[in-house]
Amino acid sequence: MPHDDSLILMLVGGFVLAFVLGMLALRLKLSPLVGYLVAGIVAGPFTPGWVADSSLAMQLAEIGVILLMFGVGLHFSPKDLLQVRKVALPGAVFQILAATALGWGVGRFFMGLGDAEAALMGFSLSVASTVVLLRALEERKEVKTETGRIAVGWLIVEDLVMVVALVLIPLLATAGASPAPGAASDWGAIGLKIGGTLLSIAVFVAFMLVVGGRVLPWVLVRIAHTRSRELFTLGVLAISLGIAYVAYAVFGASFALGAFIAGLVLNGTPLGHNAAERALPLRDAFAVLFFVSVGMLFDPRVLVEQPLAVAAVVAIIVLGKALAALAITSVFRLERTPALMIAASLAQIGEFSFILAGVGLKLEVLSRGTHDLILAGALISIVLNPFVFKLADKLSGKPPKPPQPAAEPIG
Repeated sequence: MPHDDSLILMLVGGFVLAFVLGMLALRLKLSPLVGYLVAGIVAGPFTPGWVADSSLAMQLAEIGVILLMFGVGLHFSPKDLLQVRKVALPGAVFQILAATALGWGVGRFFMGLGDAEAALMGFSLSVASTVVLLRALEERKEVKTETGRIAVGWLIVEDLVMVVALVLIPLLATAGASPAPGAASDWGAIGLKIGGTLLSIAVFVAFMLVVGGRVLPWVLVRIAHTRSRELFTLGVLAISLGIAYVAYAVFGASFALGAFIAGLVLNGTPLGHNAAERALPLRDAFAVLFFVSVGMLFDPRVLVEQPLAVAAVVAIIVLGKALAALAITSVFRLERTPALMIAASLAQIGEFSFILAGVGLKLEVLSRGTHDLILAGALISIVLNPFVFKLADKLSGKPPKPPQPAAEPIG
């Protein structure tokens, strides 16, 4: 009997390619993320051979984003953030502003981009990858050190800024696309739309924190009393995906924000840790498909056709962000070794940059070429990150630790 096998081919091809190339990247002492992205390039339309169904890939990637954001909410720790807030909060904000300004300047005056496109490119380059950071800290056994706590707290602040940005960017893009920006009535209507959307989102957040904070823990306890691992896992996934959909369909928020708030609410419950463990396997699987789908959008010809632009983007990520981190840590009088380690930790970009670039491409704020530059910068910065750590060790006079292969958490 004939049947459509595009979904099966997408899953089989995506997982097999990601596994093989992820293992190869790990053997080369690189992050498996590099392998997942390259798997997407291999399966994408810009390279010869088999091409995966891009429409299915985007839908699977959306599920990956939802589960990634759910995981960010589940692992968000206000207590850990408060312990390092004096450095992490101003440091993250300063670095985001510095990277965004550098990206805007390079995009505007070197690449000839418009103000909005150049600013969004810089903003996409400003946030480091939590996945890459945690892997680097785990290999060096520094997750629980003061340096590790500051770096993780720094990333938490960046993630929170990106969550807010994912709400505001579509609204600002709508305002920027106004056909008559000088007309007061148009801007008034846009202002009302933005205000209404923000109010709706505020109602959703308040509803989740007040009502969801009471109902969801009760639901998890009832499910746990069934003593069924399958039902508990299914319940956690139903909560994450269901609330993400309600946020989108009822309150006009994004899937990502809904999933993040759901994770945040469950994080404070007695069964929050169990919920995180149950969601981890499926979250990891769909997160891999997310990175594969991002790779499918990347045209590797940009590396040959625009080498100077790629080099400028990489310089912003690796040098600009590291120097910004060193500047802010020197203001707070951190010692040289932890300051260099924090700077090295943040000299890369990853999952949130991909999400922002995808949003910009969908809203037609970013061109395909600028989107490819961001992906190229991510790939190269992730590859370079271990060498940046070695340079930081050398500058601090600290003997480098040999890398130890470890399973990499996603999200």
